[in-house]
Amino acid sequence: MTTVNAYIATGADEPLTATTIDRRELGPKDVRIDIAYAGICHSDIHTARDEWGGTTYPVVPGHEIAGTVAEVGSEVTLHKVGDRVGVGCFVDSCGKCGPCKNGDEQYCVKGVVQTYNSETYEGEFTHGGYSQQIVVTEKFVLRIPDGIALDVAAPLLCAGITLYAPLTHWKAGPGKKVAIIGMGGLGHVGVKIAHALGAEVTVLSQSLSKEDDGKRFGADRYFATKDDATFDELQNEFDLIVNTVSVNLDLDRFLSLLAVDGTLVELGVPANPLEARAFSLLTNRRSLAGSMVGGIQLTQEMLDFCAEHEIGAEIETIDAAQINEAYDRVVDSDVRYRFVIDTATLG
Repeated sequence: MTTVNAYIATGADEPLTATTIDRRELGPKDVRIDIAYAGICHSDIHTARDEWGGTTYPVVPGHEIAGTVAEVGSEVTLHKVGDRVGVGCFVDSCGKCGPCKNGDEQYCVKGVVQTYNSETYEGEFTHGGYSQQIVVTEKFVLRIPDGIALDVAAPLLCAGITLYAPLTHWKAGPGKKVAIIGMGGLGHVGVKIAHALGAEVTVLSQSLSKEDDGKRFGADRYFATKDDATFDELQNEFDLIVNTVSVNLDLDRFLSLLAVDGTLVELGVPANPLEARAFSLLTNRRSLAGSMVGGIQLTQEMLDFCAEHEIGAEIETIDAAQINEAYDRVVDSDVRYRFVIDTATLG
């Protein structure tokens, strides 16, 4: 075992606190990573505060991890000491089911092992990236290309792949009209990626307060959803709408913006069930779908794509002592656009 510094959640109503945790001994297929940066995802907050239920305390959050390889097991062939690497939302899967064989490990039939708050196949519970080191099986370690700095790469391990997966699955590209709902931690990365893919990109945000940023990131148009005229002007407009916000929207209004055979993809997890009228789907043969991150191969593809197109997250780097404040600011939408923890401040 190796003991490392970390920040841990001990209860739904308790602030995260400094602690130490033990990382497992290096197995033959394992990679030990010195973590340099860990992004703060809203999922971390939901888990730390048990807002989705099912949190097993104590837990170290963090699934947007970037760092360098410190040590490798005797049978590791994919990575070497000193490599720039990342870890995303999961660290193991069965490898035998249909989704795993198809490269969709996130949909593993046996149940994917998430980076934190997840029981491993050996019966232990995982701790995430708000720590100095992590040990991960080599297959689930991603290569971060030299073209991306580690700090702006960290959020791509969740936010980046969460957007890249649906944008590529539903074939965003030249000749396609794509709308991104929300311009937060997920949405701003989605705008960059959709633009780089060659799509015509529209941001649908509650207000126009981030319009200049949106257009700087690659949006062709920017509309305020609090303005009823937006929904009149954009009727039957889009081939693909990607919803990045975790609130219950009036889905019928947004579905009305889809063209024939258009799809609205839900990425956020709102508190209440989704509701839509059947006629909102029947009209124009529209679809309502969902997507959850992406497999290891696709995540590597995303990182390579982002390096090629010089895409990174817009970040605010914080010390570990600011984590609890950052959580409150994320809830208040007071960040442009992703917090990243400098893990050197953990010790």
